[in-house]
Amino acid sequence: MIKIVEKGEIENELEKIIKSKSIEFNNDAVKTVGSIIEKIKKEKDKGLKELTLKYDKQDIEDFRVPSEVIETAYKSSAPSFLEALRKAKDNIESFHAKQKKDEWFEQVEDDVFLGMRVVPIESVGVYVPGGSAAYPSTVLMNVIPAIVAGVSRITIASPPKISPLILAAAAELGVSEIYQMGGAQAIAALAYGTETIPKVDKIVGPGNLYVALAKKMVFGAVGIDSLAGPSDIVIVADCESDANFIAADLLAQSEHDAESSAILITDSKELASKVMDELEKQIVKLKRKEIAEKALNKNGKIFLIDNLSKAPNIVNQIAPEHLEILSSPPQEMIEKIKNAGAIFLGPFSPVAVGDYMAGPNHVLPTGGTARFSSPLSVYDFIKRQSIVGYTKAALEKTKSKIQMLAELEGLDAHARSIEIRFS
Repeated sequence: MIKIVEKGEIENELEKIIKSKSIEFNNDAVKTVGSIIEKIKKEKDKGLKELTLKYDKQDIEDFRVPSEVIETAYKSSAPSFLEALRKAKDNIESFHAKQKKDEWFEQVEDDVFLGMRVVPIESVGVYVPGGSAAYPSTVLMNVIPAIVAGVSRITIASPPKISPLILAAAAELGVSEIYQMGGAQAIAALAYGTETIPKVDKIVGPGNLYVALAKKMVFGAVGIDSLAGPSDIVIVADCESDANFIAADLLAQSEHDAESSAILITDSKELASKVMDELEKQIVKLKRKEIAEKALNKNGKIFLIDNLSKAPNIVNQIAPEHLEILSSPPQEMIEKIKNAGAIFLGPFSPVAVGDYMAGPNHVLPTGGTARFSSPLSVYDFIKRQSIVGYTKAALEKTKSKIQMLAELEGLDAHARSIEIRFS
């Protein structure tokens, strides 16, 4: 089910893992998504209606969910669900409120005024996957940082028929502009607008291959958060770690998708053996057993190393979305970890606590992009504007240097725009 990789094979296996992490779109998918986007651009609501009937098997007249439907979903929600939702909301808001906006202004020499202004993006579309499952946590994680950032218009799109859990989560956050549309056609409608759906400035949220490809193809017309790939986890554990916990956490990521990746790094053969036994025992109890089994067969690995001091180097090469450090004490390894989306410390900090309740965002860099990307945050929903203010005296002092640089680059109109102010 899961492959053990020992000393002589580690470098080759790492190379395979790194190569496999890039998101690839086949030609058929590119052609399909391209045609969907063009249809939405040309036919707008009519095209969206036809595509929704074709792909979602739903004949929809009005794509916007009525306010009374949202209200009914909220009022009929189980009190225990709303209680958990509110606690998660409070934690997520508290965490994201600490993210600084870094706006500053200063007067420097010769009356030169400089600054950095921070402005929220005006409108954001949040895509929430639907189909066989409902993801109210996706609503919380994508909407709350936008609210904290000050985005004035937040809209949600999700495939029909939208789960009441999603509607209730949106209502809890005060989002009332919700559209029952899914797939690449939803991304195109948000990006370009239709007669009844105003376009947005940025699109965030996870989705399948076609959603990811659509986001890539509309980028430029709108901003996007990232191209999300399959979920992945790396666990670093020593001989004292609990094999039951490790197996459960490997399976928790494997159940997401048959392409998910689950890797254990340890220096204990005994632990590796126990984890393999536990995987066999625990997987039979899962509702998504077949998916988890495919993921482990394809991308499950146990790296058996002779010393855990080598673990950070392996982790940094993989650049995982999730990293659990179960070796004791876990804090000692953090400073050596450069590439990871989120780090979970100790045996009682499983990824699931971060997915739902802790407060940090669960929208994390996948596919090895933790080498250069960060979790979704308030920073994804703001723009920074440079501010420059020179007096005539300040410009005169530096005008010859500006003109020289402009002329060296062959941009004489730039140089003249300086000189004309003193002629």
